[in-house]
Amino acid sequence: MNSFFFQLKHYGSSGKFPSWVPDILQDNWGPNSIFDWVVSVVILISSLIIGKLLYKITGGIVKSFAAKTKTSLDDILVDKLEEPVVYGIVILGFYWGFNRLHFTDAVDSFFATTFMIVFILNVTWLIARVLDSLVEEYLVPVVEKSESDFDDQLLPIVRKTVTAIIWIMGVLIALSNSGFNIGAMIAGLGIGGLALALAAQDTVKNIFGGIMVFLDKPFKMSDRIKVNGMDGFVEEIGVRSTRLRTLEGRLITVPNGQFSDNPVENVTLEPTRKISNTLGLTYDTTPEQMEKAMKLLRAIIVANDKVTDEPLISFNTWGDFSMGILVIYYIKSDDYILSAQSEINLEILKQFNAEGLEFAFPTQTIYKQEIK
Repeated sequence: MNSFFFQLKHYGSSGKFPSWVPDILQDNWGPNSIFDWVVSVVILISSLIIGKLLYKITGGIVKSFAAKTKTSLDDILVDKLEEPVVYGIVILGFYWGFNRLHFTDAVDSFFATTFMIVFILNVTWLIARVLDSLVEEYLVPVVEKSESDFDDQLLPIVRKTVTAIIWIMGVLIALSNSGFNIGAMIAGLGIGGLALALAAQDTVKNIFGGIMVFLDKPFKMSDRIKVNGMDGFVEEIGVRSTRLRTLEGRLITVPNGQFSDNPVENVTLEPTRKISNTLGLTYDTTPEQMEKAMKLLRAIIVANDKVTDEPLISFNTWGDFSMGILVIYYIKSDDYILSAQSEINLEILKQFNAEGLEFAFPTQTIYKQEIK
């Protein structure tokens, strides 16, 4: 590509002037004739005018024509390609204008290298915009129709990653065509990258942890999770960290490395909540009263519509100051956990008091023997 630009250097500047060119314009002004300076300026101004006109045309006629078609891809392409194409024309015009002029070899080489880098970067910009247009036209609608939140979180990351790769490749191509030793540069970056990786182990670990969260999907947005002693609702899932809103209303930023090093409990995904209580009755309770108490407990729990399945009730404990009844039941969803427990406990208290069943509390009997 470098040779291509240098082939254009003396295009239109043969050293022979047309007969209609006045003698005054044939005089030299520095290393170039005044005629060459005038022609180069005209080329520069013309490229700006053409670019401006093309911008107006695409902004008016082309966009209105694209709006009449059934697909929206052409509208997106026209909008995305408008600026890179206009700037490309201006860049080529400036290059042609400057290369008609003669300077020192160092200056000529500098201008050629500079314009080549700018031109390649402009082409890179154009390619990145074309790919982004395709993603916006074909992938974004599919993601919006999907019921999963995972692709909604993954799509922006993929778009940014693809764009970054395109720009990195464009910069490397520009540097390679400018005479830089890309191999030595990459080797140097490899050594520097190794040192950077050693210094940023935690950051790399968190990024890989974020990738695992996206792939394994242990939780999603709005889920309540518990990890490493933290309990809260997921508000944002990022590449490096995840944000939780605790039950106290505080916002916690959790490094994603925590999810690979610690067990993650997804509270939202539990089908039911297990409630386990032990009720202690006094040792004055008769066997008949104990049977009555267990029947009451079963009837109270079964009658509550927020409880699923049959409860498990067992007289299983001889305590220091009470006889224990183990009660296990399951509440249907997180929305009912507190209200269901309150309803059941209040009903137990009412019916036990009505039946004369006494709850035990820590007591101690001391026998005093008088010594004569």
